[in-house]
Amino acid sequence: MRAVVQRVTRASVSIEDEVVGSIGPGLVILLGIGEDDGSEEVDYLADRVVNLRIFADEAGRMNISGLDAGADLLVISQFTLYGDCRAGRRPSFIRAAAPDRARALYEEFVDALRAHPLRVETGEFGAMMTVSLDNWGPVTLLLDTDGTF
Repeated sequence: MRAVVQRVTRASVSIEDEVVGSIGPGLVILLGIGEDDGSEEVDYLADRVVNLRIFADEAGRMNISGLDAGADLLVISQFTLYGDCRAGRRPSFIRAAAPDRARALYEEFVDALRAHPLRVETGEFGAMMTVSLDNWGPVTLLLDTDGTF
């Protein structure tokens, strides 16, 4: 499972010019599900995301987790995080999970985040979406349950 996590001052996701999710200060999570991912990866990554200490304390140091900061979360499905661009000019998505399996794990991930006292918004799995955000810092992190990042 892979995630691009961006700290934001605000963000929204739209489908055909209609906003389907929006947040204030918090995190945008672009989530990719791999073919070998399961519930163990969901639990690990959800815990990792909410406990990342990437919000500033009184001294301006990144010492406060999203959970402690009361961050809003916006989760967007992003199968292209499994795009392999090492050969040719067209990405291969062979390592991405099949859509039905990916949808189930995406929903499980969102539910795992919602188990915390944080506001969680989402896009729509599999839809063509427009994501707008103001990256704060900027802070952008890559997380991968296989230990790559």
